[in-house]
Amino acid sequence: MTGLFLAMHYTADISMAFSSIAHITRDVQYGWLIRNLHANGASLFFICIYLHIGRGLYYGSYLYKETWNLGVILLFLVMATAFMGYVLPWGQMSFWGAA
Repeated sequence: MTGLFLAMHYTADISMAFSSIAHITRDVQYGWLIRNLHANGASLFFICIYLHIGRGLYYGSYLYKETWNLGVILLFLVMATAFMGYVLPWGQMSFWGAA
């Protein structure tokens, strides 16, 4: 949800990307809060995923190969999606991670 609110104000133009981050942080009402919730929520999401994997290892769920392999594929898809959120279309690292 926070990503949608951030995307409403973000400009992906190479010359304006950093300025749009400053605009979100300073000028958008509660923009600083939305940005922090987005970053911390993503971290919490991955912590929950790793705890879920740990629980599966503890209880031996890896023995169910089809289910376990599907989970690994989903993990890779989530990680790829998160990585693509930090890479702009021209391959430059996004200002989200830099600012």
